[in-house]
Amino acid sequence: MRPLHYAWIILIVGVIVVFGALGLARFGYSAILPFMQASLNLNNTEAGALVSANLTGYVLLSIIGGALAARYGPRVVISLGLVFAGVGMLFTGAANGFLWAMFWRAITGVGSGASNVPVMGMLSAWFNTKRRGFAAGVVAGGSSVGLIVSGPLVPYILTLYGSEGWRMGWYLFGGATLIFALISFLILRNHPNEMGLTPNGDAASAVAAGGGAPSGAMEWGRVYRSAAVWHLGLVYVAFGFSYIIYMTFFTKSLISESGYSKEDAGSLFMLMGWLSFFSGLIWGAISDRIGRKRALILVYLCHAIAFALFALWRVPLGFTLSAIIFGLAAWSIPTIMAATCGDVLGARLAPAALGFITLFFGIGQAVGPSVAGAMADAMKTFAPAYLLAAGVAVIGAAAAARLKPTSTVETLRATSLPKA
Repeated sequence: MRPLHYAWIILIVGVIVVFGALGLARFGYSAILPFMQASLNLNNTEAGALVSANLTGYVLLSIIGGALAARYGPRVVISLGLVFAGVGMLFTGAANGFLWAMFWRAITGVGSGASNVPVMGMLSAWFNTKRRGFAAGVVAGGSSVGLIVSGPLVPYILTLYGSEGWRMGWYLFGGATLIFALISFLILRNHPNEMGLTPNGDAASAVAAGGGAPSGAMEWGRVYRSAAVWHLGLVYVAFGFSYIIYMTFFTKSLISESGYSKEDAGSLFMLMGWLSFFSGLIWGAISDRIGRKRALILVYLCHAIAFALFALWRVPLGFTLSAIIFGLAAWSIPTIMAATCGDVLGARLAPAALGFITLFFGIGQAVGPSVAGAMADAMKTFAPAYLLAAGVAVIGAAAAARLKPTSTVETLRATSLPKA
């Protein structure tokens, strides 16, 4: 009987990392928002600004975190990132006003960017090209665990602790993330070479992925001069801008505009989480079969339909269908992007490339919630903001349709921008 490849252990820990870095640190805010907003007396613009601060921190560290992971190894960077995210959540729970809440949400975002991008990028070292989409999809499911946990847990905590229960929610989320940081440091390994292994799936992939290349020969300029990488980044902007509007104000909109109780809104949030748990895995595997470009187009169109339903069919059936459609495709775009970076750059440079395109993604995320919050304050409803998200998702599909096939390092070299 063949022994279990350590790549599967990496995969499990990867899910835990994403659970803390995104599932709790980012999407836990969606469940906590209505109660935190009421306690701190924030309007929708300010509530959106807290998300923008979090995602600005994410952007600042995502590109640096990816590059540091490529240079020094993901293990330490990921672990330190989770420490920052955990501490940021603990102090978010202690915040007594808008400015302090914004500061600690930004620190949380710094930790999220320093941990999420490297853990997705390191999968290119542990899995060969044919399995990268699958592996990235599994790890992306960590975000879904956050929805599954926070959906029922936050209402339960509020029942126990009353209007200030949102603080206890942040304390629990932050404490759990600090534990995840320790697990990551003890178990993660940067590369199969450290354990005398080759990437899971194909012994030859170690050479193809560039896993054995010394750090001094990494040719950093290939990442930033690549036309293919820049195009991926521009496609990624649409996802960042559109999905974060939907996720941030999902619970808030249901409770404040549609008469949902906190329990019913939490249940729908949890349903979306269960469905989304398999989204990255399914679409990552699909992208392995039909190509990254076609998969991206289909996913963007699914998102557009989900956002439009939430804006236009404002009854329980419409909200439920929207949650189901989005859930089934929720984390597929980051999954496909992570797999594509490994395809075109190889294992060692994949974290740097993913960090670079995450800069574009993060800009979209940082802008989206503030725009949506201001629109809701001005128009007294979130419906126009959701329609805006649907339109941007359609633009994302159109941009993806113009991608050229880029599946190997050689193709990337052929499509590089000229040196300045």
